[in-house]
Amino acid sequence: MAPSWAQMREASLAAEQAGFDTLWIADELLWDTEDGTPPFGWWDCVATASAIAASTTTIGVGSWVLSALHRNPGLMVKAVETLDAISEGRFVFGLGAGHAGRQGEAFGYPPDRTVSRYADALEIIVPLLRKGSADHDGPYHSAKALLNDPRGPQGPSIPLMLGGHKTRTIGLAVQHADIWSAFATTGSHASHFVDMVAMVNRMCEEQGRDPLTLGRSAGIVVQRTNRPNSVGFEMAPAIKGTTDEIVAELAAFADLGFTRIELIAAADSTQDIEMLAPIVAAAREI
Repeated sequence: MAPSWAQMREASLAAEQAGFDTLWIADELLWDTEDGTPPFGWWDCVATASAIAASTTTIGVGSWVLSALHRNPGLMVKAVETLDAISEGRFVFGLGAGHAGRQGEAFGYPPDRTVSRYADALEIIVPLLRKGSADHDGPYHSAKALLNDPRGPQGPSIPLMLGGHKTRTIGLAVQHADIWSAFATTGSHASHFVDMVAMVNRMCEEQGRDPLTLGRSAGIVVQRTNRPNSVGFEMAPAIKGTTDEIVAELAAFADLGFTRIELIAAADSTQDIEMLAPIVAAAREI
């Protein structure tokens, strides 16, 4: 069951108090389950991020990640600028290709050429963000003398974080992003990201980009010793252990060149968020 708004607000304030840099909101719709239980529903990403931005004062707010498949690119930038205004310049624009599957089919979204649609959307999104206007007539999206107005406090500097796990999406991140993002699929330890990092570095070389100019972000699951796994959906196996053991694993990400980590608590209570505060504090010293 999706948490109530009251629970999300409480968790957001707890994360802010615990010293987290950024709160991330997923852009999901409706997940089917494998065990025959009812589907797992999600609140809308943009509306939730807006409410969290208005309820907090210092912590960053980010989309992890908005789905290009689900949203018109021009209107997406309009939402991003609004979120930046509401957050007073604390918004991080995470974006990805999205995925069709059964949730996309249920909502009537196109079932094919997901990455091609994403690449075409970026031809509108990037110039709108960086130059303030876009004019594009592509195979999937178009914009006619479109102006980005009004602008949020960060203006053309809103951080653009693009998700990617395979050749085409990583290539688009290298081409356009301030930050490349990947989440744990087979496991949450740094060793599971080595091949993707090598691909990022290779593509930076191929595209003539200094790899040090591209931030790297990893979304991983962590589970403090003796805490249950109570999230309502399955992700990759967690990094488990004491504060010191988890921080030692996070140091391996820094050694790989990662510049930020998204910590997904393996349990979803405010208490569990507060219990991550020592990890956050120790990780800042890495």
